[in-house]
Amino acid sequence: MNAAEKIKAIEKRQIRTDLPELEIGDTIKMRVKVVEAEKVRVHPYSGTVIRKSGTGARETFTTRKLAFGEGVERTFPVHSPMIESIEVVSKGQVSRAKLYYLRDRIGKKARVKKRID
Repeated sequence: MNAAEKIKAIEKRQIRTDLPELEIGDTIKMRVKVVEAEKVRVHPYSGTVIRKSGTGARETFTTRKLAFGEGVERTFPVHSPMIESIEVVSKGQVSRAKLYYLRDRIGKKARVKKRID
């Protein structure tokens, strides 16, 4: 077994299968574990997926939301044990792989169209 195969075997054990498939433009609700001193509490977080990158155990996604009039972006590893759950609230209809243009938009213009299946 060479080094590449060993790495793939280790990564395969770390990949979570209990999370939904995320796509660019999806609005999601998630519960994130936050460590405060000795306590671990669960913090709700919601936002729009504006970017995905990486593959396998190194896959990440970035979400964006407006909090108190200020744009907040957070990047999460998809297979992180700090993510308790992810729920897709609505699917977005977008024609780009990265939604960085949302950074310049305010209010209704910053919304992503809902996809009609």
